[in-house]
Amino acid sequence: MITVQLNKADFEYDIHSLVKAFYPAENVQVGVELKPTEEEISFRVVTNYFENCIEIAFYEAADTQAIVDITNVTPKLKKEIEVDFSDRKDTKNRLKQAYYQMLCEFTGKTLPWGDLTGIRPTKIPMAFLEEGKDEAFIRQYMKETYFASDEKIDLSIDIAKRELELLKKIDYENGYSLYIGIPFCPSTCLYCSFTSYPLGMWKKRIDEYLDALEKEIDFTAERFKDKHLNAVYIGGGTPTTLEPHQLQRLIQKVKSSFDLSQCLEFTVEAGRPDSITREKLEVLKAEGIDRISINPQTMKDETLKIIGRHHTVEQAVESFKLARELGFDNINMDLIIGLPNENLEDVRATMEKVKALDPDNLTVHSLALKRAARLNMFREEYKDLTFENTWETVELTANYAKQMGLEPYYLYRQKNMAGNFENVGYAKPGKAGIYNILIMEEKQTIVALGAGASTKKVYPDRVIERCENVKDVGHYIARIDEMIDRKRKFFEGYNCEK
Repeated sequence: MITVQLNKADFEYDIHSLVKAFYPAENVQVGVELKPTEEEISFRVVTNYFENCIEIAFYEAADTQAIVDITNVTPKLKKEIEVDFSDRKDTKNRLKQAYYQMLCEFTGKTLPWGDLTGIRPTKIPMAFLEEGKDEAFIRQYMKETYFASDEKIDLSIDIAKRELELLKKIDYENGYSLYIGIPFCPSTCLYCSFTSYPLGMWKKRIDEYLDALEKEIDFTAERFKDKHLNAVYIGGGTPTTLEPHQLQRLIQKVKSSFDLSQCLEFTVEAGRPDSITREKLEVLKAEGIDRISINPQTMKDETLKIIGRHHTVEQAVESFKLARELGFDNINMDLIIGLPNENLEDVRATMEKVKALDPDNLTVHSLALKRAARLNMFREEYKDLTFENTWETVELTANYAKQMGLEPYYLYRQKNMAGNFENVGYAKPGKAGIYNILIMEEKQTIVALGAGASTKKVYPDRVIERCENVKDVGHYIARIDEMIDRKRKFFEGYNCEK
């Protein structure tokens, strides 16, 4: 446990995120009134906000373990920074810079992204590029403001430039994209915190779920009939848990309800190899789906068993080859690095197998230990597992992507990510996933349908509002009229035109 005591509430989220970046496996408390804990204290921080300055002090656990009042204890590190609280952005930057420098000194390590804790780092270079700033300015700004490494600065600029080129095709003013969630999976992975439910529990009610989805589709098609639909993404969960006729029913409903003449991409996330069959792929192909995902996560059978995926490496390979045989020429594969008990050589072996398949897209995730994941909720049960992710591992995957002719085109980060790295999407020229960029850069409204789906409404000034559906499948089915009414009220008077 790490505690951060504040004399008044302010910047709690920023402090918490930065401390967790250095200590992803530790519980961290930040606040004015800290809850009593029986956990062993690793170290304590005291932060005091005064009129024109902030004082930060780090105390080692040995000095404070049994002491409630530490005002007379000499801190291990102490720093005072001048701030102008009327300039909140500058104050936050100065606070994070001070915390980062002290954490670097305290731990003896640095972070690849410096003190940058946001999940969309490419937004920074993208905004500057749109303003006409040159790359030298962006590099200097990211180095001086966030202490980001040269490698990560170069990566973020490279991706921002590609994204800007791809986004020229998108109709921001009169366009939108559509997400449809299928919240069922063959099993729940050890690390997963998405809205998904084991298929066995809901198999007999899937048609009811589709009935509810169709009502939400009808509302959306009518409400957005004067807008241009730029991208459709059917995700989950695992959409291919649906039977072939159910997949066909859903896709045909979308095609008959919406004008797809302005649609640049229609993706179905096939996902789990144990849910893929020839009949399902044939339905997707016959319905004109131009982009699919087949996601092994790793090419090591032992790891697949640990994380609760009931398929083999051989099934992943066979599914991919079957999709190629049927003519799919834009296939994404998802991998996760930092999985339990995997080391650098395991990742290298996975990349060799992926390279042999030659996918059109490759998304490399760094494992993020989410609070709602089984891995976190039942930590004691998995205490013997080891987790490893390093610069060398990240660079290894990047080098393999380059060997496969894949270029990085989108990037995002998550809290509590192993190694404090990032998720990167790579693609062959002309095969980049447009929806992936839109969901990350938040430049266009995305209407999301299904249980647990979150709609993002983007205004011309880039202000974003959200509207969420209930997560429970049974509640979604029973309350579909309420979900539709929620969207109706959410979009009342909304028009994204300037």
